[in-house]
Amino acid sequence: MSQYGLNATVSESDMDMPPPSDPSPWLPFESRRRARDEKREAVLRAAVALFLEQGYHRATLTEVAERLNITKPALYNYFRGKDEILFECWAMGQERVDDFIAGINAEGGTGLVKLRKLVRAYAQVMATDFGASLVRFDVRDLSEKNAEVVRAGKRSIDLTFRGYITEGISDGSIKPCDAKLAAFAIAGSLNWIGHWYQSDGPLTPKAISEEFTARLTEGLAHGPDGGKPRVRSSR
Repeated sequence: MSQYGLNATVSESDMDMPPPSDPSPWLPFESRRRARDEKREAVLRAAVALFLEQGYHRATLTEVAERLNITKPALYNYFRGKDEILFECWAMGQERVDDFIAGINAEGGTGLVKLRKLVRAYAQVMATDFGASLVRFDVRDLSEKNAEVVRAGKRSIDLTFRGYITEGISDGSIKPCDAKLAAFAIAGSLNWIGHWYQSDGPLTPKAISEEFTARLTEGLAHGPDGGKPRVRSSR
């Protein structure tokens, strides 16, 4: 007898029992949905890389399919067309921005603290393919409905920058300034990362984000030293 009072030996009747029926060849619903989501994201990763390399208009869905070792018709199991893929690439980047903004708001802090967190996180996102899709593609290539969603996303990011600067002016952590112009200057500098960053270059996304955080906020900060954030070595 085992410690749980069960017979630890296998009886002849146990051995004569038929094996359990074969499991269903169909994956459970959640597993199927997860597999589909993973395949959709694989399509988007291949597509955004190709769009950034060749330009949206030069790249073809045939080339996207070839990179994935699938047929072009298989792509239509996940997306209705090339412009929808472009929109979803943008959405992946916007989702990352929305996520870290939500985290910054939840953590709280002065306007300057929030602004520095935003600059740091936004710079790192700009050094990714999906982040670059926020600034490298033309909204006119989208349907009017999706184009309006993109424009709303851009407005939301701009208003977040302005909001943190305005908060900082109110709480004294940021010098009085034109919040709209300051936001334009900061976001404009950050957006260019999506144009010039090369993953095989000498600077890591972390190093770039730290440097940009220091340079773009030190002139706004109150304090004898400009409230400079410490730039950490990327080595």
